[in-house]
Amino acid sequence: MKNLYFILFFLSIGNFCSAQVSLDKEKLLDLYQTQRYAEAAIYLSSIYPPETTDIKALTQIAYCNMMSGNLVEAEKNYQKINMIQPQQIPVLFSLANINSRRGNKKHASDYLSQIIFVDSLNFNAYKRLADFTDSTALKMQYLQKANKLNATEADVAFDLSRIYRNSKDYQQAYDVLKIAITADTSNMILQQALLPIANQLKKYNEVIITGEKLLKSGADGNVVMDVGKAYFFLKNYKKALTLFQMLERMSMQNESVFYYMSLCCREMKNYEMAAKYAKLTIEESISPNITAYYNLLGGIYDEKQQLNLATNAYKKGLSYSPNKNSYYRLGLLYDLKLKQPKSARTYYNLFLKSKDLDKDDQPQVDYVRARIEEFAKAKR
Repeated sequence: MKNLYFILFFLSIGNFCSAQVSLDKEKLLDLYQTQRYAEAAIYLSSIYPPETTDIKALTQIAYCNMMSGNLVEAEKNYQKINMIQPQQIPVLFSLANINSRRGNKKHASDYLSQIIFVDSLNFNAYKRLADFTDSTALKMQYLQKANKLNATEADVAFDLSRIYRNSKDYQQAYDVLKIAITADTSNMILQQALLPIANQLKKYNEVIITGEKLLKSGADGNVVMDVGKAYFFLKNYKKALTLFQMLERMSMQNESVFYYMSLCCREMKNYEMAAKYAKLTIEESISPNITAYYNLLGGIYDEKQQLNLATNAYKKGLSYSPNKNSYYRLGLLYDLKLKQPKSARTYYNLFLKSKDLDKDDQPQVDYVRARIEEFAKAKR
């Protein structure tokens, strides 16, 4: 759209200049050709008074201001044009673009809606409207209309298929992408987007054929994963495992990768490796912050005097990983509230043995050591 405006802009220069004898045609052309749009805007504004209603002059000034980044003045000029000649689509697009660049999505959407009112078959307006809405339902509606007007446009097809995929409407997502891919068989982005959807539709051979071609252009992790899954579902466990191990070497392993690796090893009767990857699957599925979360929960129960629940929460956190704070809090709980010095001493000692103690923990260390000495004296 920007290029279209640019071409129309220069085509109009000849007529515009010849109609205005006071303009220095060569100077204006030089400013345009050297892209000195700010100077061109100033020059044109010096020729025409602020109250001018000359549409061609206002259009040139507005365009120069927009191209030079003076969006405030550009908007003023385009709004003036819009008042003189309302509902001109190029002007409305310019106003939408200016508001988009200034972060005002609502005003940009309003101008695009005006374009739809004037031209209900305007593909670009629907496409842009989809970008500006946060509503999934409205985004789908705009993209569906744009896709109906131009089913081969790649960006719209990609965005619409993603919405269909998220709503688990895999057949719709597949159909949208296939039409766009047929029109652009070299579009690797669309082909890659198709793979997980084709897997959901059990089109495993198609995934492998397309995916293997994509892999020749580079081992993209998502493609490797999708092709690996296709091989797995076709029970070619050896090939699938090779691909999943490629992800491991690329440091792109995650819970899902380890899960499929474990399943492959199990199907291949390699139970030792299957167990290894099953354990890694479990580790990947657990947040590294899980102990901290249980500490938070335990602290809440502690403050509410729900001591058994607090104890269980702290211990549950420790079942995932050792934690000095959990040990310290359990020691305090058993010591000061549950009055169980033996259990308190156990957790105090575990706290003192924690490998991650630092100088900030020194006050707690001093306190714990003092309490352990008091326990020893009480036993004498």
